[in-house]
Amino acid sequence: MVGELALAGLSLAPFALHRFNVARWSKIPLEIPAQNSNLQITILLPVWNEALVIEKKLADLAAQEVKCDLVIVDSASDDNTVKIAESWLADFPESFKFTKIIKMPTRLGKTPAVILALDQMKIVMTDADAFLSQGSLERIQHWFSDATIGAVGGTPQRVGDLESEKSHRDIYTILRSGESSFDSTPFLEGSLMAWRAGKISSSDLYPTANADDAQIATAIRLNGLRAIHDSELFFTDYMPTTGKGQRRQKVRRAQGLIRLLARKRKFWFSSRVGRFGKILRMNAWMHIFSPFLMFGATIMAILRNISFTEELAWLSLLEMYCLAAWLLVRSQKGFTGVKTAGTILFGMENLFIAMFTTARGKSLHIWDQHSDVREEISK
Repeated sequence: MVGELALAGLSLAPFALHRFNVARWSKIPLEIPAQNSNLQITILLPVWNEALVIEKKLADLAAQEVKCDLVIVDSASDDNTVKIAESWLADFPESFKFTKIIKMPTRLGKTPAVILALDQMKIVMTDADAFLSQGSLERIQHWFSDATIGAVGGTPQRVGDLESEKSHRDIYTILRSGESSFDSTPFLEGSLMAWRAGKISSSDLYPTANADDAQIATAIRLNGLRAIHDSELFFTDYMPTTGKGQRRQKVRRAQGLIRLLARKRKFWFSSRVGRFGKILRMNAWMHIFSPFLMFGATIMAILRNISFTEELAWLSLLEMYCLAAWLLVRSQKGFTGVKTAGTILFGMENLFIAMFTTARGKSLHIWDQHSDVREEISK
């Protein structure tokens, strides 16, 4: 019993502690500068088999109030993505100041595509299935008038969110905003993020790992500038329509974050990075150690219930609550009173699966295409 409670407590403690800290940090003002930097923006658009959505994406970017350069990096698409993009750009030559299409000979994943564009003057990265709100690029320009800001990420407005994913994203946004107020966040949304390229190099990114957005955000902070989440910089993107599809996406993302945090372990307690070290080690606790601790607590709970006839009613009730919360959120039926707990437990399940997948030597760094998402966008 003592071991079970100890493991469960150590597993859940960082979530409660970090949420408490974030509530305090969020009181620190994080205000967008009034001055517009007017820096030239280069939009990086990594694509792979985006024939159904590429025209809509290009039109979305062209409709922004800031005219930009555009670099499309195609990861060896085997559909008509490149031909459609070339045709659209020929039909609307005034949409961008400068355009370039880089064709990768083989499909290597998104991070290698990003590495190809690191030498650009200033980058805004966006995904083909993410659509920017009006004023997004101008808002980004305002942020970069602050010389301490090295990277900025947007806030998703998801289409097709299932209950568990919506709850997860709500918690995610709260944590990233609080971390940004305190110092920097190691995790940003690659569907809309901007960074001062020149402040990172190709050696800062691991081509065979995913979570390129988190890799960039962390590298920017470790190189001396801040990486912040802007809660009012919105973009719309589309989620897979099935629970299986969304879980696969979460596991892939989790694998990338775990790898990143493990590689940056020397900075968890480094005085050189100041307050950012506290943020890194708290996220490492939640993403790496908590899933293992909860797995151990679960095994002990099962063994206790099998081995002992004398029941501890209060402990059994607590176990039943945790089990119910996890199952309800996992089956998209979460409600007030169990949603937060179920979301955390379900998240730890996905993190554990991601670590198990990595231990088996399977890498998920090459993104999957979700045909249901592309069909929904193209309507």
